[in-house]
Amino acid sequence: MYRYGTLNSEISKVLSTLGHTDEIVIADCGLPIPDGVKRIDLALKQGTPSFKEVYEELMHHMVVEQVVVAQEMTEQNGTLYQMINKDFPTLEMVSHEDFKKQTRHAKAIIRTGEATPYANIILKSGVIF
Repeated sequence: MYRYGTLNSEISKVLSTLGHTDEIVIADCGLPIPDGVKRIDLALKQGTPSFKEVYEELMHHMVVEQVVVAQEMTEQNGTLYQMINKDFPTLEMVSHEDFKKQTRHAKAIIRTGEATPYANIILKSGVIF
């Protein structure tokens, strides 16, 4: 058993296979997951686990080059937007419809129990060198 790190074997496997610019999505409980994209469903109940818990865990283990969020997050979920913008001041914003289209290219979508509006993010993998 791991002493440290992500205990979820599916998340660990996806992280270990990421290449430069590969994408992972952290999603709220309502984001549609496209057919053909790996679904890692962590949702236990409304709010558990939270977006923030999953986001913070991935930030410990992943080199992130860029992030994408829906423009609607700025008005509909300002607290979450501010948290992400603090980590990534040059984040990319797209419409929610374009965000959903872009998730088709993700290596995996991690579904959380988060139940707040537009609590979704695309994490683009960077490199360690």
